[in-house]
Amino acid sequence: MSPSQKEILAASAGWVAAILNVIPGLGAGYLYQRRWKAYWITSAIATAWFAAGAVLGQDVEGQQDIQNQLIGLAGLLGLAIVTSIEAGLAVKQSRQ
Repeated sequence: MSPSQKEILAASAGWVAAILNVIPGLGAGYLYQRRWKAYWITSAIATAWFAAGAVLGQDVEGQQDIQNQLIGLAGLLGLAIVTSIEAGLAVKQSRQ
């Protein structure tokens, strides 16, 4: 008999999931926790962020290009931080 989703989540280390969501980013901690829906949502948001940056960054030169790159990086870092916190909180909630 295989363990339930809640048992898998409770058995995972919250700090590992949090680190995996920040360091490689883009929801790798969700793969560790076997939370596929959260992983695909994170992937969709990251893809949308890349696509928006590509569309809005057309015909941009010089200083604006650097600014656009910093905004893109800040958005992905923000996504990584939010998913990291959520992954840790999900483990904590599953253990209660």
